Amino acid sequence: MKKIIHTLILGLFAFSSQAQLKTPNWVHNATIYEVNVRQFTPEGTFAAFEKELPRLKAMGVDILWLMPIHPIGELNRKGSLGSYYAVRDYRGINPEFGTHEDFSRLVSAAHQLGMKIIIDWVANHTSPDHLWIEEGRLDWYTLDSMGKVQPTIGTDWWDVADLNYNNEELRSEMIECMSYWVRDFDIDGYRCDVAGWVPMDFWIRARAALDQIKPVFMLAEAEGKELYSAFEMTYGWEFHHIMNDVAKGKKNAADIQTYFEKTELPSHAFQMHFTSNHDENSWNGTEMERMGEARFAMAVLASTIHGMPLVYNGQETSLDRRLKFFDKDSINWEKMNLVDFYTQLLKLHQKNEALYVGEGQVAPKFLSSSEQTDVLIYARELNNSKVMVVLNLSNQTKKITLPAAAAGSYTNLFTQKMQVLKDKENLSLAPWGYAVYVR
Repeated sequence: MKKIIHTLILGLFAFSSQAQLKTPNWVHNATIYEVNVRQFTPEGTFAAFEKELPRLKAMGVDILWLMPIHPIGELNRKGSLGSYYAVRDYRGINPEFGTHEDFSRLVSAAHQLGMKIIIDWVANHTSPDHLWIEEGRLDWYTLDSMGKVQPTIGTDWWDVADLNYNNEELRSEMIECMSYWVRDFDIDGYRCDVAGWVPMDFWIRARAALDQIKPVFMLAEAEGKELYSAFEMTYGWEFHHIMNDVAKGKKNAADIQTYFEKTELPSHAFQMHFTSNHDENSWNGTEMERMGEARFAMAVLASTIHGMPLVYNGQETSLDRRLKFFDKDSINWEKMNLVDFYTQLLKLHQKNEALYVGEGQVAPKFLSSSEQTDVLIYARELNNSKVMVVLNLSNQTKKITLPAAAAGSYTNLFTQKMQVLKDKENLSLAPWGYAVYVR
């Protein structure tokens, strides 16, 4: 049986380890930006991407999450270039992107600008021609009845081979490979692919080993309280789907409020919220397809409601097509029409402690009534800092009367004008309109 059953002892160990995470201080007001190196520039290299770092820094980006940087398997390859997630060598560099030296220079350049680099780590599976298979380490894999490697059961990932975490040698080598990039290249952490499909006790052990080198930041592509034993941040998948449904008229403001009122996280833990990422863009549609004119209100919501905001590369230039996943398909950077929009949101997260994540983070306080299904008003407040958001979640112009709790003096985020909001102040918001008030 591939996935190890979590015993009561393991559960207790996981619970006790939560407080032991050495979360770096820089995480608390950080923002994250996903980089598809292959598609980011016509060259598709680390060197070409490095030239873009100052622009991203100016936009308010702190953490650069690079999709997998490793060599891609050739056996059962999909498309002309293959899936980044079919890794052939965990210590290698995809030659499309450059060399180990090129990657080291990219990390150093990012650090010089005060930015951090995390890389995608695919621990659940490898390519079916991974070096380990060539070396005869078949007991590190899940084998079929014929003794051959097989894809992860229940998927159409016929270009990968499933790993067997009942094997202690595999676990040790996987941790050593992860340690290699932190120790030798000074990366700052990992985004861990399908983290929920890898045993939790492995992640706990891996995190402890990495933190011995330096405190790292860990993002799990999964949801579930147990993950916070090894990860600070998980994906906000459920909330993302709620936002998609709100944009389609299938859900409303009450569903958003219910979600956050029912979601309880450990004090150090938080989720990543987004309107797009590589999976959503390539497989489920652009934000225009999924959210239409609601996408700007949803971006404001994702950036302010709780957790850490993600921007997927190209969103600042209104990326309006699904990027090819297995072939070259460079982003067109001509428009750059939303740079200011995302800059305002990301820098707000950086500067206003009411939006900080981790220990001491504050939950949103909902000021709109549950009967207002197409209006959402919430505030987050800590010490002398406050962010209040008003959203029109409909395709009709709305006249909104603010509650007494909204009264006060603010700066309007997008106009940068001072405003005094009175008790029962009346606002008019355009279809899918938004207003963000800050102090």
